[in-house]
Amino acid sequence: QIQLVESGGGLVQPGGSLTLSCAASGGSFGDFAVAWFRQAPGKEREFVASLRWSMGGTWYADSVKGRYTVSKDRAASRVLLQMNSLKPEDTAVYYCGTGRPIESTMATMRAYSDWGQGTQVTVSS
Repeated sequence: QIQLVESGGGLVQPGGSLTLSCAASGGSFGDFAVAWFRQAPGKEREFVASLRWSMGGTWYADSVKGRYTVSKDRAASRVLLQMNSLKPEDTAVYYCGTGRPIESTMATMRAYSDWGQGTQVTVSS
């Protein structure tokens, strides 16, 4: 139902910053959880960060804690992922997904029912 569009990806040098956006078109996120996952070449999609649009709460993968911040842009119905101190291993296609997971499945890909097409993030000198 909901249309998700990721944007903001690009090429950035190690140590740099980038902000990704997940926009909801044709509605709002409502009571959904919104999550960022990423998939590097040759690897499975992995959890990055998530939040609950209405109820609050944020979750982060250990690999990005302290460097990434997931937040809400309520006026524009967007979920942002601020990425700082980027490393080459952050290189991946980043996907936005929505669902209604319980907390124990917040980081589980199959808990999310709708996905955007992804945006490429490349960290390289």
